[in-house]
Amino acid sequence: MPRALIFANGDFNNTSAIRSLVHTDDVVIAADGGARHALSLGLIPSTVIGDLDSLSYDEVQALTDFGSQILRYPENKDETDLELALFQALHAGYTSILIFGAYGGRLDQALGNIAMLSSPEAFGEDIRLEDGVTEVFFVSSKAEIHGAPGDIVSFLPWGSPVEGVSTEGLLYPLYNETLFPNRTRSISNQILGQSASVMLKTGLLLCIHIRKN
Repeated sequence: MPRALIFANGDFNNTSAIRSLVHTDDVVIAADGGARHALSLGLIPSTVIGDLDSLSYDEVQALTDFGSQILRYPENKDETDLELALFQALHAGYTSILIFGAYGGRLDQALGNIAMLSSPEAFGEDIRLEDGVTEVFFVSSKAEIHGAPGDIVSFLPWGSPVEGVSTEGLLYPLYNETLFPNRTRSISNQILGQSASVMLKTGLLLCIHIRKN
């Protein structure tokens, strides 16, 4: 099954880097105003979802003319537009999802979007947040981190201690260690080569990968 790309209405720190992450067979979903980001890259969303308060009538009409499915929700709803888009992708069966523009410059939205990836429906799927510089994702068993020498990698235990953490390809290796959510034991590590890996036995680990270039 192809990968799903979800465009939110947040900031893009490196548009050229984001463009390089797009595959020709990706399916594009836009959360409200994220449709503009997709269109700026020459991508037509298959679906635009949300309350559409960030898009004008003419923009919505143009997207309809392009063939986008428009799923309009009321403004007074419990979910953010991005949450609606993510669960639309999950319910459609996508297990590899890349989300652009999820940080947005607001701490509350950024934390909410990160926490959303730890929901039971998303658990175990390959879902990553991206802005062209920083990628964020959860690790429940093992994961690969692809980058370049000097890239920063930080691990944050999510909610409870994470046991049996081991890494390869990092400057400061971990060997079957326990990481605690109220400690900074695994902040600001670095990739030695082109990739690194992490494995764990129990718990949920948030990985933050910041590209050097």
